[in-house]
Formats: sequence, structure tokens, C-alpha cells
Amino acid sequence: MTLLPINKPELQFAEQRRSGDLPVEILSIATANPVHRYSQQEILANASEVFPQFSRLNGLFGNTGIDHRYMCQPMSWYHERHSWEERTAVYQKNALDLIERVAIDAVDRAGLKLTDIDAFVTNTITGLAVPSLDARLMNRLNFSPNVERLPIFGLGCGGGVAGLTRAARMARGRPGSNVLFVTVDLCSLCVRPNDPAQAMFVSAALFADGAAAVVLRTSDIPGPAPGGSSQRPSILTFGEHLWPSTLHIMGWDVKEDGFGIVLSPELPALMRRTLADVLDQFLDRNGMTLSDFKGFLFHPGGRKVLETAESVLGLERSQFAHSWAVLRDFGNMSSATVLFILERAMRSGDRGRHLLAAFGPGFSAYFAALDL
Repeated sequence: MTLLPINKPELQFAEQRRSGDLPVEILSIATANPVHRYSQQEILANASEVFPQFSRLNGLFGNTGIDHRYMCQPMSWYHERHSWEERTAVYQKNALDLIERVAIDAVDRAGLKLTDIDAFVTNTITGLAVPSLDARLMNRLNFSPNVERLPIFGLGCGGGVAGLTRAARMARGRPGSNVLFVTVDLCSLCVRPNDPAQAMFVSAALFADGAAAVVLRTSDIPGPAPGGSSQRPSILTFGEHLWPSTLHIMGWDVKEDGFGIVLSPELPALMRRTLADVLDQFLDRNGMTLSDFKGFLFHPGGRKVLETAESVLGLERSQFAHSWAVLRDFGNMSSATVLFILERAMRSGDRGRHLLAAFGPGFSAYFAALDL
């Protein structure tokens, strides 16, 4: 039998398939927000009434880099105390409505039907649901009853990248299958007007509500995207890092009437000391350098997080343009934020290699190298 010659792309594909490192194609992405949109000045006026003891810190609101945010409840709701039961009911209704929107949009943009989805990953940190949100969504929409489901809780702002990479692993494990990743966080529901902690006031200056969905697939054959000569956007590789003895940096305390914010002012200093080394280690493990990347899609935990990343990595503000724009227009939507940034980069036609990154409780960093 005569063997046909194999060109270099096919050799590379065969080696990637053997090693389990095939690129994961991003077929589509969709985002959504609740209906209530407020300016930062409107939110400051509300927070000043709810937390008058922190009036000396009102200038913080004007120094966040945020112009507008979306919230799932009218402003008056945030003046009142609410029980766990009340918060949970509002969370489940609004979270489910948002993930229904983004799931339908993402699947449609991928040119698929809901019954084409083989695996379904959901992520959240701002509310509880048992049965999980994905199970509830499957009772609304026409998914296959055999879809494989993975609900994730507890990754915080890092969950957008961490959940996406968990979904990417599922796609790599089953080439040719379609994997849906959905993340939703309703941070505004965690505002507790009876909480006298300064961290609660700081969080009121930053956090907002949003949801996002991505459809992924690992091709079982090499070649370009159908209908064109260029490859689809793809996830090349990913990794993460957990700093020991940093549980106090970020997270939730469980209070009588909801989650209590844990947000340490030590975070920027920790990033200044260690982020460059941690990122270099990730890049070295994957045969990359910082100069390989055209742009940086970093989750904007706040203005200081982005400024610190620019400083310690020696990068220009223009390389973080999508992160700054999403922070300005939407605020910090926890896990969903980084996918808003990714969507903005893709929609703008920004091509080339980009680094996706987010940070969350643990304290942890999550990275993904993308080829847009």
C-alpha cells in the first residue's frame, strides 16, 4: 500500500490529537444584562443613602473607571433588608432568565440547534439553586435529555476563565462534540444595607450583573473553518495558579441574611509582588513569551487591578483596551465580565494571539491563550 504524503499542518494536527492538545474552536459567544441600567452617579447617590457612615469615601465611585452598570432589581430594592429566602428567589428567577437568553443566542449564532449540544457547563458565585441552574434551564428549553452537565460554584470572578477552560477540556475529550459554557453572576443581589463593613461599600462601587455563553468544539479533522480560508477563534492552552495562605483576600462569609463580601486591600500589593512570575511560569510551561501576544483580555476586578497588571508586566494601556471599555460600560460582573471582554475583542475584528486572564477566591489566577 502506498502512503500519501502528509503536509505539515496535518502532521501537527496528528501530534496534537495524540497528545490531547488540540485547539478548541470558539464557535460563538453571547452576552446579556438585566433591564435596569444606572449611571455611576445614580449608584453613588443610592449608596450614600444606604451607607452614610462612609461618606468620606464617596470619591471612590468616581475613581473606578466605571460609567454605567446593569442591575436586576430597581434601585429601591437595594435600600431594604432581604432574607436568604427572598434573595434566593430573586436570584433564581433573574439568573435563569439571563442564561436562557445567552444560551439561545450562542447556540443560534453557532448555527446549531439546542439538541446539538452534547455537554453543558454552568458557573455562578452569587446565588444558590438546587436543582442547579442547568437542570432548571433544561426544563425550559429543548436540550437533549442525554446532555452531560457540569455545574460549578465558588470560583468567583475567576469563574469566567476557569469555567471556560473546564468546558474546553470536555471539548478536547470528545472531538466533534458541541460544548456550551454559560456563566451568570448577579452581584447586586449581595448588597446588604445592614452590613457596616467598609468592604460592602467598596463592593457597591464596583459590582454589577450579567451573563454570557460560549459554544466550543474540538474538530476531529484538520482544516479551516467551513466557508472560509481562515481558522475559527480558538483556545490554544490554559492553566492556573493558587497562592497559598491567601484565603482572606477574596470570597464570601455566610451571614444570616446573605453572603458577606470578603475583599482585602492587600490584593494590588500581592499582584505587584507575584503576578509577573506566575504568568511567566505559565508561559514557560507552554513555550510562549509575553511578546507573543497582541492583546491582553484581563478581568477588570477594578481600576487598580488593570493598572497593576499594566505596570508589573510592562505593557501599554492600549493592549488592555477591551478590558477598560467593558469596565467603563458594565462594571465588574464577576465571572461574566471576561467573556464580555472576549466578545468585544471578537466583534471588533481584533485578530492574533490574546491572553485571557481572571482572578478569584483562593486566591487564584486563571489563564488561557487564544488565537483570534
